[in-house]
Amino acid sequence: MEFGLSADQKLLENSVRRFTEDSLPLERIREFANARTGFNAPLWQGLVDMAATGVLIPEQYGGADFRMLDAVVIQEALGRTVTPVPFTASAIMAPVALLTGGTDAQKEEWLPQIASGEVKVGVGVSEVISIRDASGVTVSGGRLNGHAMFVMDGGPADMFLIAAGPDNLAIIPRNAPGVTVTQLTTIDYSRMHCEIKLENVKADLVGGPAGAAEAIHKCIMAGRLALAADTLGAAEVMIYKAVEYAKERRQFDRVIASYQAVKHMCAEMISQLEPYRSLVWYAGHAYDAIPDDAPVKILLAKSGIDEAAKFVIRTATEVHGGMGFTDLMGLHYWYKRINVNRVLLGPPEILRNEAAIAQGWLKQHAII
Repeated sequence: MEFGLSADQKLLENSVRRFTEDSLPLERIREFANARTGFNAPLWQGLVDMAATGVLIPEQYGGADFRMLDAVVIQEALGRTVTPVPFTASAIMAPVALLTGGTDAQKEEWLPQIASGEVKVGVGVSEVISIRDASGVTVSGGRLNGHAMFVMDGGPADMFLIAAGPDNLAIIPRNAPGVTVTQLTTIDYSRMHCEIKLENVKADLVGGPAGAAEAIHKCIMAGRLALAADTLGAAEVMIYKAVEYAKERRQFDRVIASYQAVKHMCAEMISQLEPYRSLVWYAGHAYDAIPDDAPVKILLAKSGIDEAAKFVIRTATEVHGGMGFTDLMGLHYWYKRINVNRVLLGPPEILRNEAAIAQGWLKQHAII
């Protein structure tokens, strides 16, 4: 039995890859990163034209009505070119949350706008995973107060989904009274996250008061899967760049790819990363087809690929020698994206702890 992408999914993958690779040579990646907006309108419109922004949204709301594995394929292609668009939060996490817990009115209002790319969404759920002092959002009397840190893709967002504890998820327009948005600076300039301060903001709660626990959980899991796919694409490019450089760089009148040590470094990168391709794809398949199996597979996929990609980006840089640390080669754009993906929505230590709890090996969170 062969487990792989269908013909349609391969066509989708190739279409997105051609579009992003043609649109984003290294010079353009450098230009967009220096702009530090985390968003490029022509690239976003290109994804809209391919129906990528509505990949998970049903046809009745103007979407493509595809499955999670299709979204994984798109996200992997975007990771290959560190594409500066808010795809993870807007096209994956937000639709999952609204479809899981939203009222009919909320779905009818927001899903068509998300599918058309008219509305970009930032998602703030990190406080459900771990919370910093003086952060977190509370809801009382239909009003929201507090701070939401690391709102994913919040820089260019028109609307936010913000968790107020583990049971409430609020829809907040960017221009709502009492909302203050502060852009956060991370090492990854291809995406812009933000901090949101809420002062007596009117709450439009997904699913009503204390009715969004499942929506928050599925939103987080979908985001983790998307980040794993993004890391897969980015790490694969790092390997490709290392191999191509090794075939061109000459030392002692020989290309360095002819040296056994360099061959071993490149082979080990592939052997570290490749097993997680099938796990990421399977997790995307299981999300819809075997939902009971999906959470553990997502946790293992992201925690595992985060560790494998850490080895890949270090080794790929070493293959490039001193050139690997320069802006000329541009490796740092993929290096930084992978490192930020590693900590978003929980680093490997937290995810492995959750996987142990889900499988009955631990009774409570006990990370030391």
